[in-house]
Order: sequence, then C-alpha cells, then structure tokens
Amino acid sequence: MKQKALSKSVGLTDDLFPRVHPHFYTWTNRYGKNFVYWNGARAELVISEPELIKEVLKNSEQIFQKKQLSDIGMKFLGNGLIFIEGEKWAKHRKLANHTFHGESLKNMTPAIIASVETMLEKWNGQEGKEIEVYQEFRLLTSEVISRTAFGSSYLEGEKIFAMLDKSTIIVSQNLSKTRIPLISKLWKSADLLESEKLAKEIQDRLMKIVKKREDKAVNGEVNSFGNDFLGLLLNVYHDSDEKNRISLEDLVAECKTFYFAGQETVNSLLAWIVLHLAIRGDWQEKARREVVDIFGNQNPHLEGIAKLKIMTMIINETLKIVWSNRCPPKNSYKRNSVGKATLAC
Repeated sequence: MKQKALSKSVGLTDDLFPRVHPHFYTWTNRYGKNFVYWNGARAELVISEPELIKEVLKNSEQIFQKKQLSDIGMKFLGNGLIFIEGEKWAKHRKLANHTFHGESLKNMTPAIIASVETMLEKWNGQEGKEIEVYQEFRLLTSEVISRTAFGSSYLEGEKIFAMLDKSTIIVSQNLSKTRIPLISKLWKSADLLESEKLAKEIQDRLMKIVKKREDKAVNGEVNSFGNDFLGLLLNVYHDSDEKNRISLEDLVAECKTFYFAGQETVNSLLAWIVLHLAIRGDWQEKARREVVDIFGNQNPHLEGIAKLKIMTMIINETLKIVWSNRCPPKNSYKRNSVGKATLAC
C-alpha cells in the first residue's frame, strides 16, 4: 500500500495523510476512528479520537510507556531524550530546557543571523535560477546547530549529519518489518551491521569534538566547558555528585539526538513554510510587510521577533498541517481501559 501511494505524484493541495500512511487511512475509513490491527504477533490499538489521545498522552499513572525500539533503532538514538523515561528523562529534559532558555537563545542570535546572511548572499548570486531550498535549509540548520550547540564548524559536523541521514534511511526501511524475537542474537541483518558501523563512526567523531572542548578547559584556554548544549552536557558528565552525573553513553546519545532532531525538524518546517507562502502570495505579502514594519533594514532581534504576530500564525499553522501526522506508539504495561477498549499486557 505504501509503495503504491508513493508511486503517484502529489498535488500542492492534496491531503498528505493517504500518501504517508495509506494503510491507516484505509483502515480508519473502513473500521472507524479506533481499531485493532496485528503487527506480526503483537496486537496494536490505533486511536484517533482527540479525547482518547489526550488520555494516553496525559498518562498520569505512568501506564503507557514509550515503545521499545528495535536493535537498529537503539543504535540510532536509543538512549536519547526522545526514547527514555522517568527520572532519567526528567534530568535530560532539564538540560535541554536550559539550552532553549531566553538568555541562551539571545546568545545564539548573532550566529544564526551570520549563517542566514551567508545563505542569502549565495542565493543573490543565483538570481533567475532554480534553487533547491530543502537542501539549502538542510545546510543552514546543520551549520546553525554545529555553531550554536557544539561550538564547532559545519565541516566538523558535516560527516555526522551525513551518517545520521544514512541511519535515518535504514531505520525507515525497517519500520514496517516484523521482528522475530531473539533472531538478532543469532543472526545480524545487513542493515543492523551497517547501523552498528554508523553508530561507531558517529561516536568517534562526536568524541573528537568532546575531547577538543575538554582539552581547552584543562589547558586553561577557557574558564569552563561553556554554556552551549555541549558545555552543559560536559558539566554534568564531570559533576562531582554521582546522582547528577550522566554516563559517556548518555552524553553521546544526547549529542546525536540534538544533531538529528534539531536539524530534521527545523529543516522540514522551514521548507514547508516556504512552500505554503509560495502557494499563498497574499500571506507572503502580509508576512513581508510585518517584518519590514518591525525591523526595517535591521537584522532581527528577540524583542522584535516576539512582536511578529502574522509570522507566528504562519509557523503555527504549518506545524498543525505538517505534524498532525501520527503520535509515537506507546506500550501498555498494566491491564487498563482506553475508551471502550480493555488492554491486557
């Protein structure tokens, strides 16, 4: 069903859900908003009623846990913030929150502006030519993350991004494959071997960036490990209190998560915003007028960005359209009910 859906061209105003998840689209129309299907030997309940989704996501009694990853998924982002639970999640989330604190974002602004200006200068030299903006935004977001979160150049992070892209492809290729329990202990697929190789190479390159920052602090070139995301991770990694400390494995996993999640999400969002503005010239003009009214010929600053009401509406509308896709699957660890359905683990 997926192959058939992806083989067809898609129009600018087409509904994307039947293309991205044709099986769920077909089954929802056939069986209703909530239904059970079998993924190999495991039954899975699909819900699409807002109140039931809210009940599962609220998860006040911690009944629903994040779904266990496959071996290939574990090699990709297994110990990162996206997939961990409980106290460990709370500790790692606190680090991520600090990175996006108002003052931290303010300090990132000059680096982001410099990266955008470089991209726009390149575009000005290609006037009249077609530009592949999705690729351009991929380079932009990669550079911004490298500079603001890790204090490194895009060239240092380029190989990491390339290997994470390869890992993403391997994971997506295996999402629909049914796993036979314990088989990977006896035999490793070509994809699992490749994912292990990529994970090792990514860790080696991340460790070079980490070692470079540690050496600067040890040699007295800087007073601390820094206030960016890598600096925060290193401060916790070297914390004298064992309760607050994170392991080297956790440090590497969070670096991978930040590289991947930050780049992939912002890159996609920017591309979809540009596409929607290209389709709706009236909103493009409204947004341009608002930006000029607030900033004139100046570079953006946080105080002005907070006043961008129309741009905020456009971003939120794009988020609603693009990511109203599918919630991450959850596992039920206790016998409980969701709506009229009773789940037994």
